[in-house]
Amino acid sequence: MSTATRQYMPPNGRLQTTNLSSQSDVPHAVATLLETTKHLQETLRLWSLSRASEQHVSDIYVRLGTEFNSTVVAFQHFRIDMSDIYQIPQDLRAVLEACLSEEPSAHTLNKYLPRVRQIIAALLRGLQSKQAAYWHAVGGASMRR
Repeated sequence: MSTATRQYMPPNGRLQTTNLSSQSDVPHAVATLLETTKHLQETLRLWSLSRASEQHVSDIYVRLGTEFNSTVVAFQHFRIDMSDIYQIPQDLRAVLEACLSEEPSAHTLNKYLPRVRQIIAALLRGLQSKQAAYWHAVGGASMRR
């Protein structure tokens, strides 16, 4: 198993370096990112009930950003352009900042959660649009169609 190191400069300007060891890094990175999006939504729900802090939501967002960067790097290892989804963390951050600037409540959650879900759906569509290129790159296009 060969290991490659790739660097990705996300729009926030922080250099990310990730060690890539196999074609399984993409599915793992995507699965971890998707799990983190679910965790973020659940943490927002808990925040609206005053059962999670603003800091907890922020921590999950930071983890989501890290997972997002790892996913981008994993795809870029196979020379798959991810530029169409680079804006997603910034879009999500703007909505979360607006949400967390208000008092935790069901009303606040209902006001912002639809936009959070739209952003996550855009992420999912972006990732899904890369699947064929990924499977083609690893020689398994026929297995996944």
